[in-house]
Amino acid sequence: MKFKKSFFLVKAMSNKQALLLIFFAILSIQISAQQKHVINVVPQANQKVVVITDNGKPFTQFIFSDSSEKPVLYPIYAPDGNLITRGYPVAPRPGEPTDHPHHIGLWMNYEKVNGIDFWNNSFAIPADKKNLYGSIKTNGIAQTKSGNEGILKYDAEWMNQSKDIFLKEETTFIFSANDDERIIDRITTITAQQDVSFMDAKDGFLGLRVAHELELPSKEVRQYVDDKGNVTKVAANSSSTVTGNYLTSEGKQGDSAWGTRATWCMLYGKINNDTVSVAIIDHPKNIGYPTYWHARGYGLFAANPLGEKIFSNGKEELNFKLQKGKSITFRYRIVIASGRSKLSVDKVDKLSSDFGN
Repeated sequence: MKFKKSFFLVKAMSNKQALLLIFFAILSIQISAQQKHVINVVPQANQKVVVITDNGKPFTQFIFSDSSEKPVLYPIYAPDGNLITRGYPVAPRPGEPTDHPHHIGLWMNYEKVNGIDFWNNSFAIPADKKNLYGSIKTNGIAQTKSGNEGILKYDAEWMNQSKDIFLKEETTFIFSANDDERIIDRITTITAQQDVSFMDAKDGFLGLRVAHELELPSKEVRQYVDDKGNVTKVAANSSSTVTGNYLTSEGKQGDSAWGTRATWCMLYGKINNDTVSVAIIDHPKNIGYPTYWHARGYGLFAANPLGEKIFSNGKEELNFKLQKGKSITFRYRIVIASGRSKLSVDKVDKLSSDFGN
């Protein structure tokens, strides 16, 4: 009897109503299909590695080895399987640059924390200068969870070479995916164990070193100097496989994105036959919002809300301080997409709005 009533209801519908019913049925099926991605977050036995997969395919790894100066997500894969991170120094690939050995995967640290440099520390620092640099040591994994969203939580400490602890860190990664995009949300709270000063500096804060193909083409050797006078030369990279470009929410493109404020910044280019887009999105609750972008053409893609004096040519100054016992939280969203074309501005705006809410 119920079936007959339903049949006559459908029959009584107009053609327009029937088409709408079919449209919503198809939309429902598509949405359902998008929700079938399962993120597995799996600690590796007897290793300081957590493997994250998307429907069984590589997504990224969280690496926190004792020999590393900081924990990192490395490597990171786009939905199509292409690597978006540089291989060097962990697993170098032919043709990629070998500058800045401290640029590994996706990380978070800063150049000036009570005068100690956490950003530039690596195996390349000579022993007689190591006292100028700090390390972030992971105490352990607090939680892992798999499902439609993967969750990874860890605790760490920011310390100098004498093991004096400046900051305690609690970080949560939330991993999610659909057919075209992978998303990493990072929420990090740092708590001062003594009075801590973050003097305005160029090198910080959330950093990503991207694959060679996503660099911006350049025919010239580029030279960069850090606050200690160390000079790093970056080779020219004008090969046909280097196709990257930056675009910010404020419309800045290419090298013009560097040192400007924006809600988000996107890097996109060709890897093999696909267009890969990587967007980093700031959060309205972050200090210094909208952040300055330390986005270099040679492949360093970083959001730095703490370096106002550097990026504004002295017009602004922050010199952020955190008193002992006080905390601050930083939130960032990283979106990795692959397909025939780059992520649209409207799409990134929507992802930004969802994150901010």
